[in-house]
Amino acid sequence: MSPFPSAQKGKMTSVFSSALSRGKAFLTPSHSSTSLSQTGFSKAPEGTLFPQVDPAIDGEDCDHDCSSCTIKYPAKFKIDEHDKLYGHVKGWSTHLLVATGKTDWVRDVSDEKGSVMEAVKDCGIDPSNGKLMLSASNIPLPSIHHTSSDPTSVLLLPAFTIIEKVTPATVPTLISQHINNAPTNTTPFPPPTSNAFIPDLAKLSVQDQPTSPSPFTTRPCPHKYLILLCSQRTRDARCGQSAPLLRRELERHLRPLGLYRDLHDERPGGVGIYFISHVGGHKYSANMMVYRRGTVFGGNRPADGEKSNGKRGDEVCAEASQCIWLARVRPEDCEGIVKFTILQGKVVKPARQLRGGFDREKGLVSW
Repeated sequence: MSPFPSAQKGKMTSVFSSALSRGKAFLTPSHSSTSLSQTGFSKAPEGTLFPQVDPAIDGEDCDHDCSSCTIKYPAKFKIDEHDKLYGHVKGWSTHLLVATGKTDWVRDVSDEKGSVMEAVKDCGIDPSNGKLMLSASNIPLPSIHHTSSDPTSVLLLPAFTIIEKVTPATVPTLISQHINNAPTNTTPFPPPTSNAFIPDLAKLSVQDQPTSPSPFTTRPCPHKYLILLCSQRTRDARCGQSAPLLRRELERHLRPLGLYRDLHDERPGGVGIYFISHVGGHKYSANMMVYRRGTVFGGNRPADGEKSNGKRGDEVCAEASQCIWLARVRPEDCEGIVKFTILQGKVVKPARQLRGGFDREKGLVSW
C-alpha cells in the first residue's frame, strides 16, 4: 500500500504539469553561478519577511501564551535563549522528504545503508537548480514488510509533489526528471491568472501518470499546509522529546477547526504534520518549519496585517509560496502558531523564534 494512498487513478490535470513547466523556465544551470539578485529575490531585513501579529488587528491576546495548555516539556529541557536567530539559516532551493516510517535515524541520515538518502549523497549528481535540503521523515512506507531495496515515496517542496516508486537505483532519474524541473524557493511565484492555481482542493487527489517514460508516479500532496518537526533523538534528545509533545498540542487546536490530518488521512486541505531528521540548530529546540501553499484573494494578496474577509475568491496554488522556520517552540506556543502562523502567515514571537524562510510572492528570503 502506498504511504500516500490516492483517491483516484489516471492522468494528472494539465494544470499541475504546466505549473512545473513554468517553474522550469525560471531555473538556472547552477546555484553557485547565480546570485540572489539574478533570481529577482532579495534578502529581507529583520522584521520585514513575515508580518508580526498586531493587537490592534488580531486581538489584545494575540501574542499571549495559551492559557489552557497542559502539556509541558521535561523539567530539564533547557535550550539556548540568548543567540540571535534571524538570518543565520543557510539558503536552500528544494526540500526532499523521504518516507521511512521512522521517527529517529542514524546520526547522518545519508549514512543509512541502502537508503534513498544514501543514494542522494553518493549518486554523484547535484541538482541543477540549487541546494537540495534532504530529510528523512516518518511518512509511512508502502508496506509493513518493506526492505531497503523496495520502492518508497518522497515529498518534494516547494512543489508539494509526492513522487512514488523511488528506489536508491532510480535516484539519478529522480533528480533529472523531477528535482531539476521543479520550482525552487526563489522561483517567482505565479501571478493570480496563472493556471498553476487550482480552485478546487478536491482536484489535488488526482494521480499523475507521466507523459514520458518514467519509473515513478507523481501527484500533488493533498494538504494545504505542512508542519515539519525535527524528531531526531540521535542528534539531540530534546528533539525526540519535543516533537511528539508538540504534535499532541497542535492536534488539540487543529481538530476543532477540521484541519488535523494524521499520517494516513488524505482528505484534501488541512494540515499535515511530519517528523523529520536534523535540520540544524538543535540547541534552539524545538525547530518547526511551516510550508504554506500560495493563496490568491480575488487577484490581490491582502497587505501585511490585513485580515481576509473570506469573500474574496481565494484559490489555492499547487506550490508553496512560503516557508516560515521557527525555533524555541514550546507547547504553549501552538495555539498562536495555528491561528496566526499557519492560517495567516504571521509570526507571533519573531524576535525570539523566527530563524528565517522565504516568501515567493514578495520575492524575499532570509539568507
